This record gives sequence, structure tokens and C-alpha cells, in this order.
Amino acid sequence: MVKLAAKCILAGDPTVGKTALAQIFRSDGAHFQKNYTLTTGVDLVVKTVPVSDTGDSVELFIFDSAGKELFSEMLDKLWESPNVLCLVYDVTSEQSFNSCSKWLEKARSQIPGTSLPGVLVGNKADLAGRRAVDSAQAQAWALGQGLEYFETSVKEMENYEAPFHCLAKQFHHLYREKVEVFQALV
Repeated sequence: MVKLAAKCILAGDPTVGKTALAQIFRSDGAHFQKNYTLTTGVDLVVKTVPVSDTGDSVELFIFDSAGKELFSEMLDKLWESPNVLCLVYDVTSEQSFNSCSKWLEKARSQIPGTSLPGVLVGNKADLAGRRAVDSAQAQAWALGQGLEYFETSVKEMENYEAPFHCLAKQFHHLYREKVEVFQALV
């Protein structure tokens, strides 16, 4: 049994639900806070995620970062050397979806020449009547960027764990590949 640690950057525009997603994941769905204050800087959420079919686990250090440009200079240091990325947008906001390209570029610039595994999360799926971003469009964009796609409703506690389990599995897969390369050299 192996326990790994991975630095996860949680990125996206303000008010897309990044903090709510991190908090409900940390509390195993036991805690949905209706009112949040705007994240200024970074909050750290730590949770161990079992990797299915392995007996191994990944301790995710989830850096929940401010979505405001005002704080972006401060993020550069905190975003150094990420292992995985959780990119979040609001399905009712086309602007938040369009901003994902900028957030993805910023995260990938922290580790030039290296692949950054990640997920794209469309949050607030419970607001179907106000949807502005088509699921198929978002999924196609995610796949084109090498990201897995998920839709969640933190408010309804739907699918909030899936993106993090996927990130743990992606990180574990990279670890296993590196171990195999190392063992082939020995």
C-alpha cells in the first residue's frame, strides 16, 4: 500500500463554486455552507483519497485559490509545481467557461514542458433552466485540452467527489509510470 501526496490547484473565476466544492468534498458531503466570503489568496484543503482497484491512496493538498485578478500575482508563488489541476466554471455563466483557457494556461505555465493532468468541472448543474454552457461543448473543449470532464451540483451534493477521485487516479497513474521507468533502468 502506497500513500502519495499531490498538490492540486483549484482554479476558476470568482463565484463559480470552487470553495463550496472543496469544502463539501473535505466534509464528505456533511457540510454545505450557504454563504461564502470571497477567497482572498488561497485556502488549503487536505484530504486522503483512496485510488480504486489499488489499495493505494493519494493525499490531495487542494489549493483553493482566489478567482480575482487582483490576487493573481500572489498566486504565482503558491501555484509553483502543481501535480494536478481542478478547473471549475459555472454552467450558467459563459464568461466563467471562456475564462477556463486563461486559468489553464496560467496553471500549465508553472510547469513548462511537463504535462499537467486535470479535470474540468461544470458546477451548479442544478440550475438547468439558467444553463448557458452546453455540456457537449464543455466536454469537447476539455477533451481537446487533455482534461476529464465532470458536472456537479455542490448545492444538491451531486457528483462532487468524482473530480477528486479522478485526479487521485491520474496522479497515481503518473506515479506508477515513473516507477516502471525507474525499475527498467535498474
